[in-house]
Amino acid sequence: MRFMIIVKSCPEFEAELMPEAPEELMAEMAAYHEELARAGVLLDGSGLHPSRTGWRIHYDEAGGRKVVDGPFAEAKELIAGYTLIQVRSREEAMEWSRRFPNPAGKGRPAVIELRQLIELDEFPPSAALDQMKAIDGIAPQP
Repeated sequence: MRFMIIVKSCPEFEAELMPEAPEELMAEMAAYHEELARAGVLLDGSGLHPSRTGWRIHYDEAGGRKVVDGPFAEAKELIAGYTLIQVRSREEAMEWSRRFPNPAGKGRPAVIELRQLIELDEFPPSAALDQMKAIDGIAPQP
C-alpha cells in the first residue's frame, strides 16, 4: 500500500519565509526520512516551490484548456511538499504519519494530510489498463 504524506501550505511557506530554527527543522526532517529509508518504506519526498512559480490547467466542458499562472489564493489549500511511503497497512501508515516532524517548526500551526494512492490493480481489467501497467513496468495480467 502506498501513501502520500502531504504537507499543506501556509502563508509563510508561500512567502518563502524561513522557520525560526531552520537547521533544527532540517535535521528533524532528515532524521525522519532516514528512519523511513532504514525501514524500507520511503519511496520519495520533496518540498515544492511556492505557487507563484507554478500554473494550473483548467479544462472546460467543451474540451478546452486554459493555463492560469500562480500564485494561487488560499495557501491552506495548496501543497508545500510530500513524502511517499509504501507500507503493509493503513495502521502502519498512520504510525509513520504521527511521527512526521511539524513542517512549520515547533510551536507553529501546520497540517499534514495522508492519502492512499490508487493502485492499478484496483481497476477492472482492460486494454487501457494493460497499457498503463506496461508504462509502469508492470506486466499485464493474463
